[in-house]
Amino acid sequence: MNEQVPAPSDLVRSVSRAFRILEEVGASTAPLTVKAVARRCGLNLSTAYHLVRTLTYEGYLVRDRAGLYVLGSSVARRFHDLQASFDQPPEVHEVLRHLSAMTRRTAYLGRFVSGRILITDLVEGPESPYLEDLEVGLNVAAHATVIGKVLLAAMPRARRTAYLAEQGMRRFTTRTVIDTDSLEVELAGLRAGEPVLEHGQFRDGVSCVGALVRRSCPEDSWAVVASTRADEVPAQVVWHTMRAAEDLAPAR
Repeated sequence: MNEQVPAPSDLVRSVSRAFRILEEVGASTAPLTVKAVARRCGLNLSTAYHLVRTLTYEGYLVRDRAGLYVLGSSVARRFHDLQASFDQPPEVHEVLRHLSAMTRRTAYLGRFVSGRILITDLVEGPESPYLEDLEVGLNVAAHATVIGKVLLAAMPRARRTAYLAEQGMRRFTTRTVIDTDSLEVELAGLRAGEPVLEHGQFRDGVSCVGALVRRSCPEDSWAVVASTRADEVPAQVVWHTMRAAEDLAPAR
């Protein structure tokens, strides 16, 4: 469910409910009964049984011997389909994996995909917090994240203004920049080839560092980012993030 987009007038309720079931089962730390699914999703029991049986038949849920449900292999296949649609060279993931291993932080890659700034790859690190809004395939809040700031700064100003007007500038913390003039001042202070830092604008107590990977045109550029649980980013995390950006840059 996308809370930022109003429900269409022709919304298919059964499809929406099926996705809600997948979200609840996927978010649960333990397998769920159909009754638990119905309760969590606000569905009557007969509707929940019907949708769960359909999702199980299609491979999106699996029923164990105790009658409990977990996500099925079709979810993993769709995830791999999503990653394949980004058309990234295989070495991209290896660079992120190395960045995460060297820093013990979560490493992200952000890109423009069909005119939107998305997370297209990530490798989790133990010394970074889990950020549920920063997952592969999700839009990022461009004004409040390093991924967004890096890529916004690479845009022509007119395109950037239009993008922010369409996306909106929601407040996430007391530090979030929520007006375009202030954001323009912040972006104007960024220097090519230098790291971009963000402290607590997206989540309190979380800081990030990012670097631009220049490609053939501004909207083909990438952002490589690492996050950390702190008000500052350690110097060695900044260094490794900049080296990762260099490794991802196309050969000249």
